[in-house]
Amino acid sequence: MHYFMGVQNDESVPMPTGADWDASFARVGAVNDEMKTKGVWVFGGGLLSSDSSTVVRVQNSTTTMTDGPFAETKEQLGGFWVIDVDDLDAALAWAEKCAEACWGPIEVRPFDGLA
Repeated sequence: MHYFMGVQNDESVPMPTGADWDASFARVGAVNDEMKTKGVWVFGGGLLSSDSSTVVRVQNSTTTMTDGPFAETKEQLGGFWVIDVDDLDAALAWAEKCAEACWGPIEVRPFDGLA
């Protein structure tokens, strides 16, 4: 099964810089390498802050585009992984490693089988 693991960033807290950023990047890189070695890695990546997003809506055949996030919340999607593992327990074990590496919460969701 494929699982999405989303990194939840609290955008009200400043991002790490300097040595702290380098250490964070190294921790995440180590988890990425482990996923690749174990054959569960499908895809992953970090995202720019939510203020760089555009929300596209189509209602009544009219398209609107709004800059910035739709939800007004401190936590926004900051990055993600897509992994291929046997079951939810395996996905949660990887999410635990990712949460430790990112120092933040990871949301885990199974794909609905249409991907």
